[in-house]
Amino acid sequence: MNQPKRYTVTAALPYVNGYKHIGHLAGAYLPADIYVRMLRSRGEDVVFICGSDELGTAITMQAHKENMTPQELVNKYHEISKDSFEKLGISFDIYHRTTAPIHFETAQEFFLNLYNKGLFEEKITDQYFDASIQQFLADRYIKGTCPSCGSENAYGDQCEQCGKSLDPTDLINPISVTTGQKPVLKKTKNLYLALDKYEPFLKKWLLEGKKGKWKPNTYGQSKSWIDAGLHPRSMTRDGKWGVPVPLDEYKENILYVWFDAPIGYISATKQWAIDNKKSWEPYWKDKDTKLVHFVGKDNIVFHCIIFPIMLEMHGEYILPEDVPANEFLNLEGQKMSTSRNWSLEMYEYLQDFPNNIDELRYCLIANMPENKDSDFSWKDFQTKNNSELVNNAGNFINRVFVLLHKYYNGVVPQAKGCSELELFVKNQREKITAAIENYKFREALFEVMQVTDRGNKLLTEKEPWKLYKTDPEATAIVLYDCLQLIANWTLLIEPFLPNTSKLMLEKLNIKEDLNWSQISRQDLLKPNDIISEPFHLFSRIEDAVIDNQIAKLEQKTKKVMEPKANEINVESKSNITFDDFVKNDLVVGTILESENVEKSNKLLKFKVDIGTETRTILSGVALHFKAEEMIGKQVLVLKNLAPRKIMGIESQGMILFAESEGKLLIMSPHQTAANGSSVN
Repeated sequence: MNQPKRYTVTAALPYVNGYKHIGHLAGAYLPADIYVRMLRSRGEDVVFICGSDELGTAITMQAHKENMTPQELVNKYHEISKDSFEKLGISFDIYHRTTAPIHFETAQEFFLNLYNKGLFEEKITDQYFDASIQQFLADRYIKGTCPSCGSENAYGDQCEQCGKSLDPTDLINPISVTTGQKPVLKKTKNLYLALDKYEPFLKKWLLEGKKGKWKPNTYGQSKSWIDAGLHPRSMTRDGKWGVPVPLDEYKENILYVWFDAPIGYISATKQWAIDNKKSWEPYWKDKDTKLVHFVGKDNIVFHCIIFPIMLEMHGEYILPEDVPANEFLNLEGQKMSTSRNWSLEMYEYLQDFPNNIDELRYCLIANMPENKDSDFSWKDFQTKNNSELVNNAGNFINRVFVLLHKYYNGVVPQAKGCSELELFVKNQREKITAAIENYKFREALFEVMQVTDRGNKLLTEKEPWKLYKTDPEATAIVLYDCLQLIANWTLLIEPFLPNTSKLMLEKLNIKEDLNWSQISRQDLLKPNDIISEPFHLFSRIEDAVIDNQIAKLEQKTKKVMEPKANEINVESKSNITFDDFVKNDLVVGTILESENVEKSNKLLKFKVDIGTETRTILSGVALHFKAEEMIGKQVLVLKNLAPRKIMGIESQGMILFAESEGKLLIMSPHQTAANGSSVN
């Protein structure tokens, strides 16, 4: 499309059944904020929409866990998320809620538009029902064995081990995630949207229209869904906590949360328009509006396939121009998981680092998972802060301020702007603009930091502290040029580090309302302007602070990260039959290699010769044995225990230990035995 008249920018509505972590921040909200801040600085007409996704079965189940009503639960997490986003500088124009009356009204109107066109088809199907809580189960609240790869932790909609898309009825031995009970199949009636009928529309609009324009990960995942063939999808659900279906014959049903959730963008825009005395419709219905959805990769299918079909079938709405989805941000080399407590929640960071907001933003942008999964580690966070912010930008600014106060009492000296530097900054601005417009935020940040890097080189080359003795006028020119670089950097950094930019404007005493187009000017600071006293823009983060965070993460996760197979339970267990016992394939093995597992203080990894082969086995015994003392020991091995991944390593069996007065004892044959010898 040509240059848009306006922009509607959305960030995925966070589901408020728990805390949101920094992976969510890096995935959708931080990139959207950078994009919007640059547009605003350019003077564009833009509305930035987000809010809490508060409906659906998962909310009721989490409320049950926390002994709350669903409304109490969403109130709690909505406020925590809203507060966290505000403190982290995410500049939404509105942060709305899908429990708001205007959302119910908007979602029902949208549903009736499609219903009255005859676009839904009724189906009676068997769905899993948890009788213990009298509730039909959402797909993600059913777990079982994947029929494709055998993973025992597949969800009802997808196996995260092999990636296969599933239906809950595909699972082997399904259980309810919430109660652990085996669900029963129960007939239910719902309305479905036949997604397969709209494949021709998607092929033309998406596969042809977005090829080479969308990010490869977004386009590729969308294409794979379409190529595999789409199927009808339920747009209503059995339940109470949701938008009621506005039809008498479906009064016991609610709208499927993934039908109403994206409509939350529209209802939020309506509320924003009411609050600001504007019309909401141009932002969703005018073809000269550019609609951009920022999401994580797990939301691609909904924003690139299902919601566009809904918008197209409604007939009055524009379609998304782009969906720049990010991949996942890992933590210390592992996928973040709130269920395993392996995560860094936004509110946790804010509690521990209330004055280091931009430092986190900087590190997340520099490591942003734009095209593939990336990693956040505390050591890297420290390095980026100390080396790039403190030693590069902060040190340059401090040196210039010190020299200015030493030689000119903090007053900008008389000089003319350097045309070479003006061209350099202008080129940087254009590079940064292009990178942001193409959703390459890591690249954009790198180019911003080249400005202070250029300033450091200028100081090193000119050495104004030496030059002043022989040529004060030349010193004035150097410091003037450095000050203009700092002023321009202050404007360029605003989309990325808004608090830093705001502070720098105060320190530079810039009162003029400057915008993106004015970046590169070499008179942002005028001769005789007064600059604040020297200060340190960023502070070093010491080793002790980082070590404390690493220890805190390990402490937080140790209970759920230890391998259950090696936990010791001395309580009496129920009787088993001889037939049960002989199912255990116990053999003698010899430990060939032994080493500690990185990032775990309890796990040892063994290479064990069991006669027919050598196996890798993990045991949570590092607090009881040193790795080196285990080499050469003969042990008893449960050979036919199903393989299990622990901290990314597949453990292929279990070594037996006994507990005596809190100590572990190695179970081994009284005499040396051949590896592989059966234990009968």
